[in-house]
Amino acid sequence: MSSSEIQKTRVINELRSFIKKLLQDPRILEQSLEIARRQLSEGSKDEAMARIANEISDTTSVHIPEDPTEHSEADRLFLEVLKEVVDEEQALY
Repeated sequence: MSSSEIQKTRVINELRSFIKKLLQDPRILEQSLEIARRQLSEGSKDEAMARIANEISDTTSVHIPEDPTEHSEADRLFLEVLKEVVDEEQALY
């Protein structure tokens, strides 16, 4: 198995675990979106992403490392999707 395939498998496994958490506690999505909405409206976007990750880790069962350089591909994907959803919501208004 190539390193690329190993990386993809690792990301898929991490996403599967994350989806299971969401199914077990659907409030995580609502809380995460609320956090993202609030944090993205304050300060720079880069700093907001770090604050979003930290607050999600502090208030839900989802753990995202405090240091952005330690974020996994799945962590970054989740944060990017949250940002996209909030941006799309704001574009509707």
